[in-house]
Amino acid sequence: MNRLLSLLFQQGVLDEQFLQLQQLQDQTSPNFVSEVVTIYFHESEKQLRNLRNILLDREMWDYVKLGIHLNQLMGSSSSIGAKRVRNICAAFRTAVEQNNRSACMRALEVLEHEYCYLKNKLHELFQIEQQRVLGDAVRYPGVVHQQ
Repeated sequence: MNRLLSLLFQQGVLDEQFLQLQQLQDQTSPNFVSEVVTIYFHESEKQLRNLRNILLDREMWDYVKLGIHLNQLMGSSSSIGAKRVRNICAAFRTAVEQNNRSACMRALEVLEHEYCYLKNKLHELFQIEQQRVLGDAVRYPGVVHQQ
């Protein structure tokens, strides 16, 4: 788990905000990080869908709505430490401010790709953690594992 987490930091996928989120997890809320991240994924997928729908609507090209959805996605990404997603949102917002539709389409493709990478890697991280906790429970039955 530590190797994967280190890799995600080295790649700039995550930042220190993710570590702060992990520090909020304790015995009373052992799944706190995965629960917060699951909510983030659910909400982010809505935002990505909204962005794509706005960009694909040739009749109603609404830069204001694009900006609103991007700001929401950027804020929630920042709150969980999703650094690269947040940075791509910022670049996307620049394309929106310049009313550059083709740059917006390219930015959306990059954003969707980066979002999928983040989601896959965090799922992998949570699976490793779950296996570790289950392994500890098998090795030390009746002993509560501290995180």
